Amino acid sequence: MKIELAKSYGFCFGVKRAIKIAENSKDGATFGELIHNSEEIKRLEDNFNVKTLSTIEEMKDEDKIIIRTHGITKKDLQVLKDNGKNIIDATCPFVTKPQNIVEEMSKNGYDIVIFGDKNHPEVKGVMSYAQGNVHVVLDSTELDGIKLCSKIAVVSQTTKKIEDFIKIVAYLMTRTKEVRVFNTICNATLENQEAARELAIKADIMVVVGGKNSSNTKQLFLICKNFCDDSYLIENESEIQKEWFNGKEFCGISAGASTPDWIIQKVVNKIKEFE
Repeated sequence: MKIELAKSYGFCFGVKRAIKIAENSKDGATFGELIHNSEEIKRLEDNFNVKTLSTIEEMKDEDKIIIRTHGITKKDLQVLKDNGKNIIDATCPFVTKPQNIVEEMSKNGYDIVIFGDKNHPEVKGVMSYAQGNVHVVLDSTELDGIKLCSKIAVVSQTTKKIEDFIKIVAYLMTRTKEVRVFNTICNATLENQEAARELAIKADIMVVVGGKNSSNTKQLFLICKNFCDDSYLIENESEIQKEWFNGKEFCGISAGASTPDWIIQKVVNKIKEFE
């Protein structure tokens, strides 16, 4: 059986940067999961004593606080500053960008539309920088019945599909006089998605490796599933089932932006056992 990795996969710039920051900040604590990969988080805890805390209250006894790649809300950041914490910012620069855009555009009188999941930590953080009306949607139909300002600024969660973002922008163009569009989808996300698409078209089985709570990993899986019926989303090699590969000749592998190489290699080695 042929095994081929996508041309672009795995750790993106922002994740690599955050991992390095965490490794260099031994004995720190991250506000929320640094990245959406539980095994890499465990490695950081075991080898660098980097703890993961989920609330402000848990951080009362911590001095060194690492801000996760997805960022935090403006209010939470101010609380940490007011409490004199040593803040180490590992927010991905591609996430900081929509935060800054939303803050500036709302100051200038624009209503904000965010294409994204309102429960995702990145989106919660971006929302917090809006000073006026803000609408978070996953589909243009969610804007039906909402009275929109004559001036709209629209941004996207960094890990979303560009095709879906375009549909929302097109819808807004028919509803209001002025639409300012900021394409805040990460380049690495676009490259990984296109590479996964190209590989899924050729493969008769696709394995996508990454955290099941990771937005960009789930997007990769949905893309692969669209072109290859036998597509599977796994977090590590232990989830692989031998029967998936019965009669298969070409296995494609992709991985989310928070998936480290050491996990991907374990998956490859496991699949090779079935050749």
